[in-house]
Amino acid sequence: MEFTAEMIAGFLGGEVVGDPQARVWTLAKLEEGTEGALSFFSNPKYEPYVYDSGASVIIVNKTFQPQREVKATLVKVDDAYGCFARLLEMYEAAKPRKTGISDRSAVHETARLGVDCYVGEFAVIGENTTIGDKCRIYPQAYVGDNVTIGNNVTLHPGVKIYEDCVIGHNVTIHAGAVIGADGFGFAPNPEGKFDRIPQLGNVVIGDNVDIGANTCIDRATMGSTRIADGVKLDNLIQIAHNAEVGENTVAAAQLGVAGSTKIGRNCMFGGQVGISGHIHIGDRVQVGSQSGIHNNVPDDSVFMGSPAMAASKHHRASAVYRNLPELSATVYELKRKLAALTEEKAD
Repeated sequence: MEFTAEMIAGFLGGEVVGDPQARVWTLAKLEEGTEGALSFFSNPKYEPYVYDSGASVIIVNKTFQPQREVKATLVKVDDAYGCFARLLEMYEAAKPRKTGISDRSAVHETARLGVDCYVGEFAVIGENTTIGDKCRIYPQAYVGDNVTIGNNVTLHPGVKIYEDCVIGHNVTIHAGAVIGADGFGFAPNPEGKFDRIPQLGNVVIGDNVDIGANTCIDRATMGSTRIADGVKLDNLIQIAHNAEVGENTVAAAQLGVAGSTKIGRNCMFGGQVGISGHIHIGDRVQVGSQSGIHNNVPDDSVFMGSPAMAASKHHRASAVYRNLPELSATVYELKRKLAALTEEKAD
């Protein structure tokens, strides 16, 4: 497909600076732009690329004031990043959708599939499972018995959905993710060994959720592990049994949430955050990368460090930590001088 800068500005409600008939037919990063490419600029550190980019059209914020000549045509909008994301969604929606049930898939006779679904080669759908309309189940995905899946759900290759789990509408789960494996439940016995505790619950995932590759969400011991509407989980995340993640919370890779922890709404977690079990994280909490959370966290907090503390305190502590070698040398010098003064007085 081919679009002009004028057409793009009209769709986004933007203003054209340059040639309104400049044409684009592909997308590219700012620094990799070539003729016919559409790109965007919103992060100030990438400004030098704006002047040298070979892209034909660049979407920028209305506040952007070039410091020198720009070769590309600019489309000025209120939010360049958000507008470019809308264009990407439109581009993705225009791609051909796979449909039909492969002869090499295994769909149980009691399973119910909605209209316009795709089931790829070697995908398996179990007994009494219900799948909504316009779902895409890619090759080698597994959907167990008694699973319920809503409309417009995409399971990428190798996704595993264990029995009795519930998936909402407009959910995307990427390759290798496992939903509903047993929670880590073992009890010590008198012989010093560990007995497995049966995990009889399930996982319930809300609407408009995105789950990254190789992320694991464990089934509850009893009841449900819950992922609420709008949650976005990156790759390689572990959510343990009976945990709950509130609406519109987002988490970067390698977050680990221990069992029965409750996370509130609109929280943000950096990569490699570890959260202990049986605690409560409030709403709108932000936690920096590699932080360790061991206690309850109130609403609207910003925490960093391991063990985590309020960000303002962490910054002060970090300043001290960075100077520990010098502080240590000072303390030893003071001890030496104090010892010398004590010896003089003794004489």
